[in-house]
Amino acid sequence: MTIAIVGIGLIGGSLAITLKENGFAQKVIGVDIRPDNIDKALRRRLIDEERSLKEAIAESDIIILSTPVDAMLYILPGILDRVEKQIVIDVGSTKERLLDKVKDHPNRGRYVATHPMAGTEYSGPEAAVPNLFEGKCTVLVDVDDSDEDAVQVTRDLFNSIPMRQVELDRVSHDVHTAYVSHISHISSFALALTVLEKEQDEDRIFELASGGFSSTVRLAKSSPDMWIPIFRQNRDNVLDVLDEHINQLARFRSLLIKKDFETFYKLIEESNQIRKILSS
Repeated sequence: MTIAIVGIGLIGGSLAITLKENGFAQKVIGVDIRPDNIDKALRRRLIDEERSLKEAIAESDIIILSTPVDAMLYILPGILDRVEKQIVIDVGSTKERLLDKVKDHPNRGRYVATHPMAGTEYSGPEAAVPNLFEGKCTVLVDVDDSDEDAVQVTRDLFNSIPMRQVELDRVSHDVHTAYVSHISHISSFALALTVLEKEQDEDRIFELASGGFSSTVRLAKSSPDMWIPIFRQNRDNVLDVLDEHINQLARFRSLLIKKDFETFYKLIEESNQIRKILSS
């Protein structure tokens, strides 16, 4: 099977490695507007060949769209204009605006919306790694709007990695990802800025930084080129979650002012219940 990856970054590059290694893809074609990304992908053997988007669509069985989500709004309709039997898969972190964009496209059935829930704080083809997705969860969105054979091939692709699969509608997907992913990044960005503002002596930060601090601010290394489009498209849901997060921070602040450490203790105990969710 020939697969075209449109956007050779962390996600697209890691999928290319995985699908070549597990034999699902016999050939991987790379498409990217940045020549340096193509050069890196070829040198690392993430892809076998470079093609224009038009050529890649014509030569491929599956086209995987892994650009920033704002770019998907413009690229996906053009890809669907050219497909016949090919299957188009996106791997973006937001879905509602993208799916609304192509809901009336005559080739909508050839498109399957997915979101593999995996990643790192790094970006670009040099960040691509094998086994990034193994054992993780991928979301299939609005599958009833996709052709049955397209959905089955998409399931086979993710089963080959292997990944767990769940189904959500577009609205639920964007709400849930705001809670489990998008707010985590905003919190990390804010904490990093807080520490940098208060601790002007950078050497002291590095001397004192422990594993806990490093893991908390790890996401602050993430690329704004990727995350600004996500926040733009999922703005309302992120604002809703952010308001609740700010309310919780205000509760802790109030308890510290009042020296009410008994209630503080109970809130920490309550928060510990997240372990049940993460271990299930």
